[in-house]
Amino acid sequence: MLHLQSSTSSAWVEQAVANIDTVLLDHAHCEKKAAATAINLIFRYPHYTEILRPLSELAREELEHFELVLDHLDERNKTFQRLAPSAYAGQLLKQIRQTEPHRLVDMLLCCSLIEARSCERMGLLADALGDVEPKLAKLYAGLLKSEARHHMIYVKLALNFDDEKQVFKRLQDLALIEADLLSDVSSVPRMHN
Repeated sequence: MLHLQSSTSSAWVEQAVANIDTVLLDHAHCEKKAAATAINLIFRYPHYTEILRPLSELAREELEHFELVLDHLDERNKTFQRLAPSAYAGQLLKQIRQTEPHRLVDMLLCCSLIEARSCERMGLLADALGDVEPKLAKLYAGLLKSEARHHMIYVKLALNFDDEKQVFKRLQDLALIEADLLSDVSSVPRMHN
């Protein structure tokens, strides 16, 4: 279960397929940022030993995904380059409470929602690209399990720092905010916009 409070519209899917090179470039940036976020959490919370190994493993896997997406960009003769970030993650992360351990719980839950949205959208892309871009369809279909697992890793890590009822209540609240953020559709398709 992805704990999302909304579904991606068919309009996003159509726009993403029509601009798949931009989406692929954005996807590479997302994988890079996901690895960096996991590593940053390790540095910020080294005293919480229960999160160190799962986050280290997750960061390595995110970097493998980054390299995989770079391979697809190379195959398409597209250069990895800067891309203005979408406002999605920044807006979601503004919801993080500032006192500990709530700050850590919220960070973990925001990461879980970003992974969940990635999983949902990769599934949609895998379906939509099947006949048009079979290599990319295979890429996205192949990433689904790990994205769903990353979502659950973050939720499980949050359960170390608050009781289950509070964690899932906060996850639901953040998921409602995340759904609202997606209602502001940009003209440039991204993995999260």
